[in-house]
Amino acid sequence: MPFRLYQSSIMRKTFTKEERLCSKRDIDSLFHSGSSFVVYPFRVVYSVISSEAMDAKVILSVSKKRFRRAHDRNRIKRLMREVYRLHKAEVLYSDLIDRSLSIHYAIQYIAKEELSFNYLEERMIKVLKHLKTLV
Repeated sequence: MPFRLYQSSIMRKTFTKEERLCSKRDIDSLFHSGSSFVVYPFRVVYSVISSEAMDAKVILSVSKKRFRRAHDRNRIKRLMREVYRLHKAEVLYSDLIDRSLSIHYAIQYIAKEELSFNYLEERMIKVLKHLKTLV
C-alpha cells in the first residue's frame, strides 16, 4: 500500500502496531545513521526514509540503567505512549502527509525521576513541533 498514514487512525487518535518501529534492521540503521536532538526529558533520534509509502514509525523507550524496576519503566512508557497518541496527529502527521514524507524516530526518556503527565505532555508537543521543523 502506498499510503500508510491512515486517515481513520489519525482521526481516532490510536497508536497501532503499524506505527511502531519493530524491524531490527530499521532500528539499527536509525541509531547508526540518524540525527538527534534533546528536549528534556526526551532525546529524539530521527531519520527521514526514502520510501514510496508515507509512514511514521516510532520507538518509545526508558533506560533500564536509570529505572531498575520494570514497573517504573512500564509506567513511564505508558505515560509517554498516551501523550504521544494524543498529540501526534495534530502536530506531526498532518505535515508529513502534506509533504509526502516517511520518517523513523526513537523517543528516549532521559530524566532520572518520573515527571508529571502535564509536564510530559507539554514537552512532547515541543518535541513533535521540533521534529516537524527538522524534517
